[in-house]
Amino acid sequence: MLLDRFLDHLAHEKRCSAHTVAAYRRDLEQFQGFLKALAGVEGAEHATEKTIRAWMMELLGGGVGARSVNRKLSALRAFYRFARTVGAVAGDPTELIDPPKTPKRLPEFVEEPRMDRLFAEVRWPEGMEGLRDRCILELFYTTGMRLAELLGLRVGDLDRGARTLRVLGKRNKERILPLSDGMVDQLDAYLLERAGVAPAGLEALFITPKGEPLGRRSVQRLVERYLGTVTTQRKRSPHVLRHTFATHMLEHGADLNAVKEILGHAGLAATQVYTHNTVEKLRKVHQQAHPRGGQ
Repeated sequence: MLLDRFLDHLAHEKRCSAHTVAAYRRDLEQFQGFLKALAGVEGAEHATEKTIRAWMMELLGGGVGARSVNRKLSALRAFYRFARTVGAVAGDPTELIDPPKTPKRLPEFVEEPRMDRLFAEVRWPEGMEGLRDRCILELFYTTGMRLAELLGLRVGDLDRGARTLRVLGKRNKERILPLSDGMVDQLDAYLLERAGVAPAGLEALFITPKGEPLGRRSVQRLVERYLGTVTTQRKRSPHVLRHTFATHMLEHGADLNAVKEILGHAGLAATQVYTHNTVEKLRKVHQQAHPRGGQ
């Protein structure tokens, strides 16, 4: 089946993450279901520009946001590029389709004083769990790593001498992140406690009190819970801490290219979105402080 061949191509040749492959599968299977119900046709390779537009209209009409529709359209474009390469289709029915316009949305982040309060005032649980939770929050905030990258950390990824941490990013691209002396000390304290819980041979850095690798949802919940002690904003996720890291770095004068490398972005465009927050902050200061700032 062409869809399975495409997904194998993503996983083994493009080296996409399992999360990315699963997202492509969901979007393409959803489209194929729509196609079968509309025209009784099996397989996305038999779609036309008209049926793709009809699917997009149904999604938008059903309340699916423009960003989500754009993501699904991107999945279709990637599928048809592959289908043309292997000779399964003669043309790309998405070629003349424009993506729906999306409102410009700045990344949400937590203000610096609130992050200071988090590490100064929050009461962390006793023992391994408290040390683990603090390490997780500090790593997200001081390195900007992604949730999947944190979950993939192994004990051997920490280099104490160099004060660095090796992470495996998107498309299995490895990068080295700098750590502060304090962060290394925090990890060392956690690893001492971890040693009394972890079974022999377990490589996962962050584990549960039962000695099992910490799961994705568990990390999301603990980040949401701790951020909830210092902010009432709706979004309180690991990705918000990634945004927070980048925003605070740029506010303190960090070089844009350096932030790009630490975040693991492929190009500067993805990093430049964070400069909008700093520009808006400067604009407010200018309006308040300059005699003609508000005119």
